[in-house]
Amino acid sequence: MLLPILLVLASGMCHAVWSMFTKRSRDKSIFLWSIMMISTILLLPVLITELWTRPLAAGAYALLLLSVALQALYSWLLSRTYEMGDLSQIYPVMRGTSTLLIPLIGVLFLGESLSVYGWTGIAFMLGGFAVLSGLGSRGSSTSTASRKPGYTPVLMALCVGLCTTCYVFVDKLNLQHMSPLALLEVTNIGFVAGLTPAVLKSRKLLEEWRSNKFTILLGSVLNPGSYLLFLFALQQAPLAHISPLREIGTIFATFLGILLLKEQQGLRRMVCSVVIFGGILLVGVWG
Repeated sequence: MLLPILLVLASGMCHAVWSMFTKRSRDKSIFLWSIMMISTILLLPVLITELWTRPLAAGAYALLLLSVALQALYSWLLSRTYEMGDLSQIYPVMRGTSTLLIPLIGVLFLGESLSVYGWTGIAFMLGGFAVLSGLGSRGSSTSTASRKPGYTPVLMALCVGLCTTCYVFVDKLNLQHMSPLALLEVTNIGFVAGLTPAVLKSRKLLEEWRSNKFTILLGSVLNPGSYLLFLFALQQAPLAHISPLREIGTIFATFLGILLLKEQQGLRRMVCSVVIFGGILLVGVWG
């Protein structure tokens, strides 16, 4: 069990770093499109070779198309969310939403139950989300540059988290039919497709590359690498056991946002990220 745990922790750290690069970029859609396009081109022969040598059933192709569609929606939501809110505000919400929603769906619709620890964890997450959204505080909880009400970025981050929940479940099923590398290419194609209209409309691709060439190249390794590490971990351990640990990235991303991006309300948001991560562990491990 040690190897999948290490893979998941590394995945969470990589995810936090490329997210920080995205927030620091000039045009979020172009930056995200660029870092994914590089790995999409490199991995395309892997997908073509695997589908040629190991053809899938019709139902498996339908699942792949669903994964592509979810990734396209995810990429669009992600770019819009990074435009609206601070990294230290939106990242804990994006990463904690799936852990919040899955047990609530089980209780409300599947007749499942939660322990005291589980309900405590949900309360921690809801409290952290509320504080990050600025509920009950004066003024906006985002930086003045974003000029969005505090709750708007948080609502968008919740949508990103919901989309993440959906595609993780679909990709867990897809792993029964294909390798992690080939599946990663499928998700890359969907991600790039979702951002292509915005990139074509902006016409600022060269400008973004001139400004952030180094971070684009580094992000092109960290972004797919993060999810690939998670897919390898999924092959070796149940989703419910390892998924909560990946969210250690909530603390790391909040720290990066406060320290490197100079975002406001540092202590408040750091405490919220720790509370949300604690809630995730309570639900995921003892809930």
